[in-house]
Amino acid sequence: MAWTSTRSWPRATRTRPGSCPSPASRTAPSGTGERGRRPGSVAGALLLALAACAGFAAAAAEPVHFDWYEYTGRDAAFEQPLPPGHYRNPILAGYYPDPSIVRANGRYYLVNSSFTHFPGIPVFESTDLVHWNLIGHVIDRPGMMDFDGLGTSRGIFAPTIEYHDGTFYVVTTAVDAGGNFYVTAKDPAGPWSDPVWLPDIEGIDPSFFFDDDGKVYIINNDAPEGPPRYEGHRAIWMQEMDLAAGKPVGPRRVLLDGGMDPSTNPIWIEGPHIYKRDGWYYLVCAEGGTSVNHSQVVARSRNIWGPYEPYEGNPILTQRDLPADRPAPIANAGHADLVEGPDGRWWAVFLASRLYEGRHYNTGRETFLLPVEWEEGGWPRILPRGEVIPRIVRAPATVGGPVDQAPWSGNFTWRDDFNGPTLDRSWIRMRIPKTEWADLSSRPGMLAIHPQAENLDTLHNPAFLGRRQQHLVFEASTALEAPAAGVAAGLAAVQSEQYWFFLGTRRADDGLEVFLERRAGDAPAEVLASRTVAAGREVKLKIAGNEGAYSFGYDTGGGWQWLVEDADGRILSTEVAGGFVGAVLGPFAREEGAR
Repeated sequence: MAWTSTRSWPRATRTRPGSCPSPASRTAPSGTGERGRRPGSVAGALLLALAACAGFAAAAAEPVHFDWYEYTGRDAAFEQPLPPGHYRNPILAGYYPDPSIVRANGRYYLVNSSFTHFPGIPVFESTDLVHWNLIGHVIDRPGMMDFDGLGTSRGIFAPTIEYHDGTFYVVTTAVDAGGNFYVTAKDPAGPWSDPVWLPDIEGIDPSFFFDDDGKVYIINNDAPEGPPRYEGHRAIWMQEMDLAAGKPVGPRRVLLDGGMDPSTNPIWIEGPHIYKRDGWYYLVCAEGGTSVNHSQVVARSRNIWGPYEPYEGNPILTQRDLPADRPAPIANAGHADLVEGPDGRWWAVFLASRLYEGRHYNTGRETFLLPVEWEEGGWPRILPRGEVIPRIVRAPATVGGPVDQAPWSGNFTWRDDFNGPTLDRSWIRMRIPKTEWADLSSRPGMLAIHPQAENLDTLHNPAFLGRRQQHLVFEASTALEAPAAGVAAGLAAVQSEQYWFFLGTRRADDGLEVFLERRAGDAPAEVLASRTVAAGREVKLKIAGNEGAYSFGYDTGGGWQWLVEDADGRILSTEVAGGFVGAVLGPFAREEGAR
């Protein structure tokens, strides 16, 4: 579906516990019927313990062994020399949207939306706001959530991280999979608690605010008090929280109805955060939808309950008023969270997207960083109206000398030789596995993927490991042993269950078949090309992307050859595929009966 600047959020639903789907339902074309369930508390449960669930027993097919995976980015914008003491935007390249940040114990912690990918809600740590390390995930156990039956862009929306009195809190929404909840941890690397569900809080994008008097509040987006006056009419609500009891208390009230200027019918006021500075309560929100009209706005009050006075200079961040034909545009800026930096200045993390051809982006919505200026009168501003988001920015004063942000920004090569005891934290899966099909121990130094009956168009969990596409120009490659009969295996580029490429191999009567499958929308997957080659022990596969042109190659020992060049990779862009994620690439294996 085409991307638009507005969207229609259903209220987050909480449906009854469900059972595992039957084999016939594994490749349902849509998320109709039961869309999710509230999971029980199964903290620490092993994946293998869930394999007995009907329809998800471990596949009997022989595993496929991958020797390595390598990814290289070559974006022209990242080639610009970086002066000492400066950093590059985005600080997290690739699909890392809806950032939220908190300062604790001299460090910074940042989380992002993850939708139905697993593990969910990545947690990053930094000492200087520029160099980041992925230290874990909040949703890292199968029993915490269940995303079966959901489209890729449902699930976890806009988490917020807070720290108070020695405890970290993440509060968020599991859309169509339980509703609003929060989790806690003493160590942000985990483990995190099981979800504490908030059945009385409807809507999305919740955040906590801890006031000086010890009171705690939950703020979020929801429908207005009366019937919506127009499409996208929403409100910001607040209620006091009793964290000891794990529930809201007292009246729930509207802080902001519609947006900063209701006379203009503003759409999708959301992502609210409250900050306290110099006796003022600042309510900072996103407005305008998550596409090109996205923006960040602010209002303030001397009283936590308002009334909140909008800033006359709103929006404090947007790119919507810039020429559409500007070179190498960055768009969709908004959904910011503010924090005081190591140098005493305030900084904002926010999402934005790097476009090609003026409107496409396969890398999804990424995390950017800019300083916050407190203007005369005490109002914050992230970026003056009409200015483009800078790609190179002076870092906080505590950052000196050369800056190396790999593997999260800039051009770099990232390689996984699968030599460790556990998978690298940057690998993600589509939804939550019911059986452990990825194995690093059976043959040390190799990744073994046990093929499943699920294809990439499933609404369950295919045997696909993905790592985010972080560049407009890139190469992703892997080496694998030729799969056994009855198995297809190779390298996939996936935006969702409806938009993907699969560069695969399978046994043929007279050798090894290398093929390229594509799905682009509601139509079934189709084979774009195939070639039979001599069946050696190992085959290398490569996907090379150049903005909207993707090429697919193989090497069976005689050097690289292209199977397909310059296929239309725009099917992986948000403009075409819709949703809120970016493309991910990596190894995939399936039983051939899944076709």
